[in-house]
Amino acid sequence: MTGRQGAHPGSLVPAAGSHRRGRYLGRGRASGHGKTSGRGIKGQMSRTGSDRRPGFMGGNLPVMLRIPKRGFLSPFKVHYRLVRVGDLEKAFEAGAEVTPAALVVHGLIAREKPGVKVLGDGALAKTLKVSAHAFSESARAKITAAGGICTVLK
Repeated sequence: MTGRQGAHPGSLVPAAGSHRRGRYLGRGRASGHGKTSGRGIKGQMSRTGSDRRPGFMGGNLPVMLRIPKRGFLSPFKVHYRLVRVGDLEKAFEAGAEVTPAALVVHGLIAREKPGVKVLGDGALAKTLKVSAHAFSESARAKITAAGGICTVLK
């Protein structure tokens, strides 16, 4: 008989085949688990209360103690693709709109993710509308001095 919803609690039974009987250990040879109870003959795991903590390597120096632990890498740091103002001068015409996608098309960066930062190296004489994720102070000053606009993307 299987259990039914609303049945008396004493009459509830698990579904057929869902519950297996545990092994009877140490109850003679005929049980199939007699004498050593399936633990083998000797050794650490045959003893009562035997347990090995996670990472235990049989007395060898564990991996976590062998690995050098120096420094810290923040998982939140953004590694920008860097573009110089001098490169924008060479690649774009005056009045052009510079976006991360346009930088990829012109071959100044490989891809636009995770972000683009414009650095102030080089000279800029053209008026450009530059959209990037970050600007150095010198880059922002050179772009605005040439009559351009800096737009910070999210």
